[in-house]
Amino acid sequence: MKIIGSGFGRTGTLSMKKALEELGFGPCYHMQEAVARPKHVKLWHEIATGNPGKWSAIFKNFESTVDFPASVYYKEIFEQYPDAKVIHTVREPERWYNSTKETIYTAGTIFPKWLLRWVKPFRIVIEMQDLIIWQRLFNGRFEDKSYALQVFEDWTEEVKRVVPEDQLLVFSVKEGWGPLCQFLNVPVPNTPFPRVNDRKSMQRQLRLAHFAMRLGPLVLALLVFVSLYFLLQ
Repeated sequence: MKIIGSGFGRTGTLSMKKALEELGFGPCYHMQEAVARPKHVKLWHEIATGNPGKWSAIFKNFESTVDFPASVYYKEIFEQYPDAKVIHTVREPERWYNSTKETIYTAGTIFPKWLLRWVKPFRIVIEMQDLIIWQRLFNGRFEDKSYALQVFEDWTEEVKRVVPEDQLLVFSVKEGWGPLCQFLNVPVPNTPFPRVNDRKSMQRQLRLAHFAMRLGPLVLALLVFVSLYFLLQ
């Protein structure tokens, strides 16, 4: 592990993932990687319920990590990999809060209770995210805007206290390649800095997912009806 991201989700972490991979520090771990791997979801769920982090198992074959859930445990990960550099992504606090509330905070609500009861993998993912992000990090008070903003700002100050200055970069993706490449001592690419996962794009994905979930019971009922029809022939 060469790079540890300590920034919250919705601070340009997916853009940072793409940037680090382009600079040769990939694969880069991100929430996308976690939810795509059932074994990892189980490991994160164990961590969320108080078990020690099995960092070598999670980050095997990864050279960097950004975003939730790993950033919540940046101190523990840094203890495991003390020679790593830490990149703390930041964003204007009000814009970060509004973006988070309109995207990842609402993502867990699109899954109906019947789906979470019947499909264990979905349930574990939602529970893992809730325990690590909304309960551990925000103490169940994310909807209290002033409280959430204070957590956001205090986190940055804590990172500055914990990580040695020469191993830390506090970075906004708006700054582009320059500060990042200087910190990592690598050449500046000839390509534009990645800009992905904007709010409108994610909101569109959430609306599509919500629509699909609303159709879920109808689709399930149709499948049951068709199955019974053929069984009774």
